Amino acid sequence: MLTRLPSDVVAFGASARDRFAALGGVGLALRAETDPAARAAAGEALAELGAWDIDVRADADELLAAAELCRVAGTVVLPYPLIEQLLAVEGNRLALVDPRRPRIDHGDLDGGWLAADLDGNTRSAVTATRRPAKLGPFVTRAELDAESAPVPLGDVDRHLVLGSWRLLGGVDAALALVTEHIKVRKQFGQALAEFQTVRFALADAVVAQRGLEELVKYTTWRLGVATPVARHADAIALRLHADEVATQVLRCCHQLLGAIGFCDEHDVSVLDRHMQALLRLPHSAEALAERLVPAVSAGELESLFVTA
Repeated sequence: MLTRLPSDVVAFGASARDRFAALGGVGLALRAETDPAARAAAGEALAELGAWDIDVRADADELLAAAELCRVAGTVVLPYPLIEQLLAVEGNRLALVDPRRPRIDHGDLDGGWLAADLDGNTRSAVTATRRPAKLGPFVTRAELDAESAPVPLGDVDRHLVLGSWRLLGGVDAALALVTEHIKVRKQFGQALAEFQTVRFALADAVVAQRGLEELVKYTTWRLGVATPVARHADAIALRLHADEVATQVLRCCHQLLGAIGFCDEHDVSVLDRHMQALLRLPHSAEALAERLVPAVSAGELESLFVTA
């Protein structure tokens, strides 16, 4: 199976990577916690890249371009609701929420919000003023207002899949940073990378990252070919796996970095803190797993092997 992305999508991703690097990379997310202009700059950069011209509902190529953009944005935890705006409905950003405890990342930004649960049921959302926090610094409480027309389940699936691409980008960045660290950091007269336990830990993390990369590509392809029921189960399963891989990799990175990994002087700390919203919203990994159980028992989650 050919899993390489089209050359134009790769080139688009490279342009986005250069643009985000010019803004300061992960440092932009850190500045955005106290400087509103930083998030405005992120939105302007996305507009300049033509992000809002992408129609994620149009065809596979458009969806792949959005996926690659989300992955690159994830490498710098770009402080902007990219996925929510890509999937906007009539000018209102589309956020996935838990109706029992609605929270929206970047919900304090100007503009309308539409809150949807995993079944596509929607309500207009009124968000509160953001309260600064270390974990998920842009998460705001939301009050769900009048019911709106439900969104197609395909939009929910795209939201989950694009969120998984963004988590993959964060995993990419964390692994790159910790790999560089163990090459230059020395203990007992040799680089950390020379220790067998360190190599084993990093190898496990890299295998998890590569597995996630293949799964997000496969599930993105499945969005266009699977039945609606199977597609929805695939999207939930992918997001569950992305949450688990990101948690595993971040844990490994913190172990290898030691105390510095919890200080904002190191980019892994910023990556971890800003990824928490995506890891926990709209549901935790445990809640996603519970939702997936009925799909498995009903035969909605297809395997790679055809059974009689």
